[in-house]
Amino acid sequence: MYKSQQDYIEALEKAGELIRIKEFVDPILEIAEVVDRISKADDVSPSPRGEGSGVRRNKALLFENTGTGFPLLINAMGSEKRMCLTLGVDDLDDVGKDIEAIFHSLSSPKNSIIDKLKVLPELGKISSWMPKTRSGRGECQEIVMADPDITKLPVLKCWPHDGGNFLTLPIIHTVDPNNGIRNVGLYRMQVFGPKLTALHWHKHKVSAGHFNEYKKLGKRMPVAVALGGDPLYVFSAACPLPPNMDEYMFTGFLRKKKVELVKCLTQDMYVPADADIIIEGYVDPNEEFILEGPFGDHTGYYSLADYYPKFHITAITHKKNAIYPATIVGIPPQEDAYIGKAIERIFLTPIKMTILPEIIDMHMPVEGVFHNLVIVKIKNEYEGHAQKVMNAMWGAGQMMFNKILVVTDGDVNIHNYAEVARAISNNVDPASDIYFSQGPMDVLDHACSKFAFGGKMCLDATKKVTPSHELRSQPSVVPKGKEMRADSPPLGELEGVVAINDSLLQLGISVLFISVKKDRKNHIKELNEKLFSTFHSSNLPAPKFIIYVEHTVDVSDIKDTMWRFANNFDPKRDSYLTPTLKGEIQGHPLGRGVSGIGMDGTRKTKALDNFDRPWPNIICADETTIKSVDEKWNRLFMSPSGGLPADQAGNKGEVPFISSPSLKYRKMLYKGGAVAED
Repeated sequence: MYKSQQDYIEALEKAGELIRIKEFVDPILEIAEVVDRISKADDVSPSPRGEGSGVRRNKALLFENTGTGFPLLINAMGSEKRMCLTLGVDDLDDVGKDIEAIFHSLSSPKNSIIDKLKVLPELGKISSWMPKTRSGRGECQEIVMADPDITKLPVLKCWPHDGGNFLTLPIIHTVDPNNGIRNVGLYRMQVFGPKLTALHWHKHKVSAGHFNEYKKLGKRMPVAVALGGDPLYVFSAACPLPPNMDEYMFTGFLRKKKVELVKCLTQDMYVPADADIIIEGYVDPNEEFILEGPFGDHTGYYSLADYYPKFHITAITHKKNAIYPATIVGIPPQEDAYIGKAIERIFLTPIKMTILPEIIDMHMPVEGVFHNLVIVKIKNEYEGHAQKVMNAMWGAGQMMFNKILVVTDGDVNIHNYAEVARAISNNVDPASDIYFSQGPMDVLDHACSKFAFGGKMCLDATKKVTPSHELRSQPSVVPKGKEMRADSPPLGELEGVVAINDSLLQLGISVLFISVKKDRKNHIKELNEKLFSTFHSSNLPAPKFIIYVEHTVDVSDIKDTMWRFANNFDPKRDSYLTPTLKGEIQGHPLGRGVSGIGMDGTRKTKALDNFDRPWPNIICADETTIKSVDEKWNRLFMSPSGGLPADQAGNKGEVPFISSPSLKYRKMLYKGGAVAED
């Protein structure tokens, strides 16, 4: 694969996937604003079936003038094509096929000596992927900072209410003190001084477990941080591997070549020899934590300030031509959406082979920011099969953080959201086919009433069979051509309704989106009851699903609506089931009405919802940064002759002006900073 990060950059450039920016761009806010525009420029959600058609302006960016001695590479894996380049494949499903082939080769019956001998080459391959330590110094140690100072790196401040500058792609190495097993993870690091950062590892993470073991022993915890090198180091660190699987063995499998490690200079730790930059140091478990954050996170909201361990830097080394790697996260899509898509496609295979063989496909929509929404397609063979899958999924590793799970079957293409919505509309009776639970949630889930613990929902959208073996489907509930308006009777008589999107109803999909200006306790619950009652009294067939969001959300944009809804919704607390009257839906096979459900995706407050936790703001660039980038855009991307069309720009870097995505989202901001004011 790639001998170095520089080798990877050459491959990106050769493929027309890199733009070099020679003009100075400030790592404080400006770089993030440029990247946000570029990453959203194509407005194409990642899909394993291709990136769509048309001009592509979303490229990797190499900022050559950062005001420091280090160039900065960002958005390097921010498209499906670049993820395939990173993995060395033509299609993201190819890695899963390799895993499946190895598994079948090793697990198939071996009835003869010949059969057993055939396995030896596969075992040899596995052995060749194991990481190898080597003596002496590595390329990552060509330069040793005499006085280590992390502020000499172009560490980004990405968003205006971030608590400071953050390393966003640090590959963090820790070791279990009891058994010596290494873990390599991806956790952000806020810089507090030349030799001090925080380490933001969540309590569910392996490194947090290592920290707890060092605390029991009363020993300092050595930590090593790698930046750059083969991009697969970042990818492997981000993957949800089992705790006993070495991330560098997985890297070796992906690139079909072992990782070479060298010993750190001041800590008893080993790091990749070809990394660009190494930061060595320690955590003292007996030391008080430091207040870290806020930070504009991958949910599109700020993760709020909290206390995390201090990391004391003892050495910084780097290559002679080191390049600092970074990423930004925020309102999707960003680079992490494509990393997540690759993880989805790769880990579908081991899930099928070890936990749930009935799974045919799995998809995590970008609007669900990974854990909030997961769609699976199964081979449905018996009553309760979807519930069996539900329980297994919620007990499988990081899938325990999943909030909304949709289970389908048949010929539904789960990467086509209209098909998924139609399957939910036709096959789900909210009263009988939705299952609620509670359990661990991502610590970034701000909608939970309790920190890292909240409600879960499974929608069984598989086809149902009645006791008489008749297929039970539930047809469209809205007559063709019926259009709804927020200001038309009887809907105009409902308090707080600002806008309605009934576009899915017009397609025969029983889902309605409503934006509401919430102003009292139980507003959504009462509105939901009145709305279903109004449908009935007006002889309008009621939809099965009504999704409520705040009045600042443009419900005509279903992607943004679903992003806001999935973040702000706790399924068990915020769902309101409403039974309908028998016979309301004509032609229903069971001869009865189907229930409806309202789902509250609005902000929760103490005053209106008895919600005791602080609510974060969404992430937007400030007006000063937007204006600054606007003014220098031509100098960043346009040639003296006025520039080329974006599809011809290639390595030359010419990109027509792209306006700030934040102009759209600033209309949704709450009052206040990272924490929304009441």
